[in-house]
Amino acid sequence: MSTQEKAVSENIEIPASSHSEAAQAFVDQLRRMRETIPHFVIPTLKSGRRTLNSLTSVPAAFVELTAVARTNNVALVRGGATTPAETRDLMSYGEAYSPVADELEAFAQFIRYSIAAAKAAAADEALNTYALARRLARRAAHADLAPHVADMRRALGNRGRRSKAAAARKGEQAAPSEEKS
Repeated sequence: MSTQEKAVSENIEIPASSHSEAAQAFVDQLRRMRETIPHFVIPTLKSGRRTLNSLTSVPAAFVELTAVARTNNVALVRGGATTPAETRDLMSYGEAYSPVADELEAFAQFIRYSIAAAKAAAADEALNTYALARRLARRAAHADLAPHVADMRRALGNRGRRSKAAAARKGEQAAPSEEKS
């Protein structure tokens, strides 16, 4: 490859895609949705989730019984505590928004799968192009493809099948550890 071709291949700029702009707009929309969800809280401590998990395992029937008890017994009313109505509202909130969280988690899995599928389709096309270029570069009529094939090979790295010698070496390294067991 000539110096000029090498400089051109190293300075290739991939333009910002409209996908980036659309994804950022979607993220902005999701962040605006935070304001519409009542009681929305962003965790501040890693250990805070453990505390929440232990408290969320308290049965709803127990919470309702304590709300009834506070309503009917003045001795159980504490200053600054939530009222029984507020306690019931918080439980109702939890029941109502739990399916929303499930739907968002499923949606996130679908997005991750869509991302993987898109990358796989692009990679499949690239590998097919590489295979075709390798075959054509062996012919005199397409000798100009040889530098491109070399660049592709370097960019792809060592991803192919292992040689029999490399597989044998790996097998030899695994054998001594099996004997120790």
